[in-house]
Amino acid sequence: MAPRKLYGMPLSPNVVRVATVLNEKGLDFEIVPVDLRTGAHKQPEFLALNPFGQIPALEDGDEVLYESRAINRYIASKYKSEGTALLPETASAKLEVWLEVESHHFYPSVSPLVYQLLVKPMIGGAPDPFLVDLHAHQLAKVLDVYEDHLSKNKYLAGDEFSLADANHMSYLFCLTKTPKAGLVDERPHVKAWWEDIAARPAFKKTVAAIPLPPPPSA
Repeated sequence: MAPRKLYGMPLSPNVVRVATVLNEKGLDFEIVPVDLRTGAHKQPEFLALNPFGQIPALEDGDEVLYESRAINRYIASKYKSEGTALLPETASAKLEVWLEVESHHFYPSVSPLVYQLLVKPMIGGAPDPFLVDLHAHQLAKVLDVYEDHLSKNKYLAGDEFSLADANHMSYLFCLTKTPKAGLVDERPHVKAWWEDIAARPAFKKTVAAIPLPPPPSA
């Protein structure tokens, strides 16, 4: 069987989202770079994998998939018996709820905030203070809901780590590398949850492959 290929930029949170689940499952894969800065994602070779021209895409044998959350659901289902069980049957209803919460509430607030504070400076831009404040305020309200929920649950779907937690990890990691890391640190149950899941060996392996830029000099 040909090696699994994950197409995208290693620093992309959506690529990291998929790498997180692949590593939790203990599956071998290689990252095939797709440089957005040169427009490689709009070239025919990549459009043959994802006609929408967005990263990531995954080749798994004869299967070609795109959309990071759909890829992760596929991995968690197809390789259910391997590595970490990410779809616990005892918490299926709560799992489905928090998968939706991530995509409809957490992601729309955290993604533009990470873009302003982490991505924009890397490409020579400067954060827009108005947008930073706007999205930080939106994310704070979302994380207040998480704080309440995590005061009663160890993980998002209950007592077991699941795909719902895994799908959050890439953007939480990026957020904690910005000046708005306090949005996590100031909420004790969110902070404890994040420190728990970030310490997982599979995620440490994922993080080790992220080419983080050097911190700004003092």
